[in-house]
Amino acid sequence: MNSSFINYKLVIACLACFIFGFSGFSQRETSKWKAQLALGINSPSQSGFVTNFEGKSINLPIVNLGLQHMLKPQFGVKLDYGFNRITNDGSSPYFKLNYSRVNAQAVYDASRLLMFLPENMGVVGHAGPGFSFVKPLATYGSNKTSFFNAMAGVEVHYGITQLLSVYFDASYIYGFSKDFDPVIDGYGSFNGNLLTATIGISISLSGCYYCD
Repeated sequence: MNSSFINYKLVIACLACFIFGFSGFSQRETSKWKAQLALGINSPSQSGFVTNFEGKSINLPIVNLGLQHMLKPQFGVKLDYGFNRITNDGSSPYFKLNYSRVNAQAVYDASRLLMFLPENMGVVGHAGPGFSFVKPLATYGSNKTSFFNAMAGVEVHYGITQLLSVYFDASYIYGFSKDFDPVIDGYGSFNGNLLTATIGISISLSGCYYCD
């Protein structure tokens, strides 16, 4: 076997290693970063309002914005912001408030465990601590409050393209808050828990996420 043939085989082997190594690296890169935008509705716990005040059982809008980073194929983290509007029920004194939150959450992609799911579907769980900001509007504008929260939810994704999926998210936000003291500080305000349901889009910033 002459030296030119050996060199030829060596070059082919090096190219193969480079191509397959780069391909594997790219595949890992595609799952790293995602941006999320979702809209939906919320349902506040009535225990979060002081006596005589009551919020609608279903309120809109919700606007959620998130940035997600997968550290491993199944595990990741995300930072997200949510804006909610809550208004009074018909029997309550008039009020309107903005409920905003920021949460840092752990993410678990359970898609690989659910073998019965179609290839372009995925299920992702998320949970983590955060902080809530409540700002009453109009008459009760001075009764602002803020408190720590813990959020947990499940997302069901459906892949449209390699870079885009639509998803439904159901989440519960538990508020670690104290009773209003004096009670008048709670007029038009809220310090309870929140159930949310949203529909949104998830855009891969580093490639496709559900294309394996």
